[in-house]
Amino acid sequence: MTNTIAFVDLLELLRELVELESPTGDTAAMRDRMEAELRALGFAVARHGEHLVADRDGEGAPLLLLGHVDTVWPRGTLERMPWRVDNGRAYGPGSYDMKGGLVVLLEAVRRSDTGRALRAVITADEEMGSKTARPVLEEAARGAAAGLVVEPPGPDGHLKTSRKGLGRFRLHVTGRSAHAASSPGDGVSAIEELAHQILRLHSLTDHRRGTTFNVGVVSGGTSENVIAAEAEARVDVRVARVEDRDTAERILHALEPVLEGTKLAVDGGWTRPPLERSEGGAKLFARAREHGRELGLELEERPSGGGSDGNIVGAVGVPVLDGLGAEGAGAHALDEHVVIASLDTRAELLARILRDPGLET
Repeated sequence: MTNTIAFVDLLELLRELVELESPTGDTAAMRDRMEAELRALGFAVARHGEHLVADRDGEGAPLLLLGHVDTVWPRGTLERMPWRVDNGRAYGPGSYDMKGGLVVLLEAVRRSDTGRALRAVITADEEMGSKTARPVLEEAARGAAAGLVVEPPGPDGHLKTSRKGLGRFRLHVTGRSAHAASSPGDGVSAIEELAHQILRLHSLTDHRRGTTFNVGVVSGGTSENVIAAEAEARVDVRVARVEDRDTAERILHALEPVLEGTKLAVDGGWTRPPLERSEGGAKLFARAREHGRELGLELEERPSGGGSDGNIVGAVGVPVLDGLGAEGAGAHALDEHVVIASLDTRAELLARILRDPGLET
């Protein structure tokens, strides 16, 4: 088929996308722009709330392209982090995670000229765990041959065939309040109990298995001179394997108080399942590596501690190759940037994968 979109300077396209600020929950402008770009490439686009599912007819089971329009940056960030180009790098909020990846996706489709069926899913709450996007992703993934994710690559541009699963939990402690000076024996400190539990949770981290527990936020108490009646911690849990997810959750719900008179309660759950390396994912990587060598790239497989929409697609049984976006650094940081030359190279890499993904289906 002949693409209808005219060639667009990739750097200019990236600038336009970066300057469409799109924090999670406020992505309409970016959604509309991506819808227009995909329609120009011959896709039929359907809206699912703030999310887009775009299909282009062709042969075989569709190749699934995954990206997201939301960023972690609140509206107004451009005032203190304006778009700028310096020493071969393009800076700006969301440039690396993942508007550079969206540029790569669009340009790869434009130049691939593949007769293969394609499906693109562009989500709008990935940075918040894809809570509303999950059913959209699961439905779009059914029957797909592979999932190709334009999240940023690992260091030195390497690709990802596995990602950790992520859980967000809240540990709530109930104690008994009392005056800290006149009647301390009448109280039981929820904060003291929470301190014991924090040490316990952190001791459970097993880097060998890829399991981590991190208490990132704590709160509790009412005043310095009051023994705290309540306290709580918000816990980030990451696991490399599905079996470890179940183990970690059992551990959380089996926690027992150290101090007599305190009670524990745990709630929360898993925002993303682990993406475990699969045979299909390994085949995708092997062919991508061949394509990369033709472009002067020596790609390697690297696991990632963070999650992506690829985790959700992989859990449906679809082989996934992640990290196909633009190279750069500073995700979620003030120096977020894209290496400009990588936009063209990574688009060409993805275009070749779209023409020849290395799968039989």
